[in-house]
Amino acid sequence: MRARDLAAPFPTVEFGTPAIEAARLLAGQDLPGLIVVDGSGRPSTILPGTQVLRMAIPSYCQDDPALARVIDEAAADLFLRELGDRTVADCLPERQRELPVVDPDATVLEVAALMARSRSPLVAVVDRKEGLLGAITLDALLDRLVAA
Repeated sequence: MRARDLAAPFPTVEFGTPAIEAARLLAGQDLPGLIVVDGSGRPSTILPGTQVLRMAIPSYCQDDPALARVIDEAAADLFLRELGDRTVADCLPERQRELPVVDPDATVLEVAALMARSRSPLVAVVDRKEGLLGAITLDALLDRLVAA
């Protein structure tokens, strides 16, 4: 089995996409992350859902989990408003990791190794001529590996 066989259509966002829109897309489709594309539609990086959370959750709650407990549920339910006018670019880590992109002919083991090495919950499948074919999520990859 090759990457092209596992790739599924996958939503993309641009660097200027509002972070709240990215959060809605992640939640609405139960995605582990999003593919961030440049102006020409080529994958530039992966935005893990956890990075969006990092921007939405107040830093004092991240630094001291005990403080998160003292915030009442009504206020906690509103924490996504902290995203405000931030964009996808604002949510990305300062230090970019290896771009998890594979060729359509990559093997399942190559995809798994890239996911593990890049610590990415998804890998973009890109053809040089056709561009982005889709993505392989960790869930889809594990389903394939367990079935084998």
